Amino acid sequence: MEDDYLRHNRANWNSRVPVHLNSDFYDLEGFKAGRNALRPFELEEVGDVSGRSLAHLQCHFGLDTLSWARLGARVTGLDLSDAAVEQARGIAAECGIPATFVAADVYDAPEALGGETYDIVYTGIGALVWLPDLTRWAETVAALLKPGGFLYIAEFHPFTDALDDETGTKVTHDYFDRGPHVWEWPYTYTGDEILEYQKSVQFRHGLGEIVTAVVAAGLRVDFLHEHDHILFRRYANLTKDADGYRLPGDAPRIPLMFSMKASAATT
Repeated sequence: MEDDYLRHNRANWNSRVPVHLNSDFYDLEGFKAGRNALRPFELEEVGDVSGRSLAHLQCHFGLDTLSWARLGARVTGLDLSDAAVEQARGIAAECGIPATFVAADVYDAPEALGGETYDIVYTGIGALVWLPDLTRWAETVAALLKPGGFLYIAEFHPFTDALDDETGTKVTHDYFDRGPHVWEWPYTYTGDEILEYQKSVQFRHGLGEIVTAVVAAGLRVDFLHEHDHILFRRYANLTKDADGYRLPGDAPRIPLMFSMKASAATT
C-alpha cells in the first residue's frame, strides 16, 4: 500500500507543477516581484524568523519556503515531487534567495536532510491529507527540531471534509472515515486545466488525531487556533474578503482552517 500511494501521489503532484506555475492562484510573477506568499495570521503567529533555521515539509515549489527566507530565515524545503523541487531551485536562483530544496518522502526527512535539526519546522496548508500515518509524521517532526524549537502548522480544518460541497452547511460525509480515499479527478484546485496524471490517494485526519500525535511525539502544544476563513472557494456559496473566503454574513460561522504551534523541550 505504501509504495502504491507514494507512486500515485508523486505522479499526480508532478503533473500539477506546470499547471500551478501558470495559475493566478500562485501568482508566480507577483512573487518574483516581491509578493509574500504567506497568510497574515501565519506571520503574526510564527513571529520574527530572522537568523533562524526553518525546514518546510511538503513545500511544493517553494513559494512559502522562499517567503520565510525573504523574512530572514535560513530555509530548507522538502517535497515528494522532484518536478516541484526542480522548479523551487530555479525560482530561488532567479530571485537570488538562498535556499536548499530536497526531493524526498516526508517520512525520510531526517535522513534526506543529513541529520540536520532546525529552530522551526513549518508545514503549510493542504499537507496532512497526503500522509497515512500521523504518529510517524509527528515523530519525524520531533526528530528535526532543535531543543526549544517549534512546529508550526497551518491547515484546512478537518471538519470541512464532512460538509456538502455546495453550501458547506450540511454534514454529508463521515468525519471519522480516514480512508485511504482514491480519487480520479482531472483538475487541480487552481483552475480547469486537465492534469496529465489524475489519480491521487488521500487520508483524512481529525483534529484530535493531529493534536494527539504531536503530543505523543513529546511536543508541548502552545496554541491551537481555529479560523473562519479559507484560501479558496471550497464551497460554492463562500464570499471573498481581504482574508480569503467565508460563509455569507447571515450564516453561522464554522472553522475552515486551523493553526497550531507546538514546542520541543529545551533540553
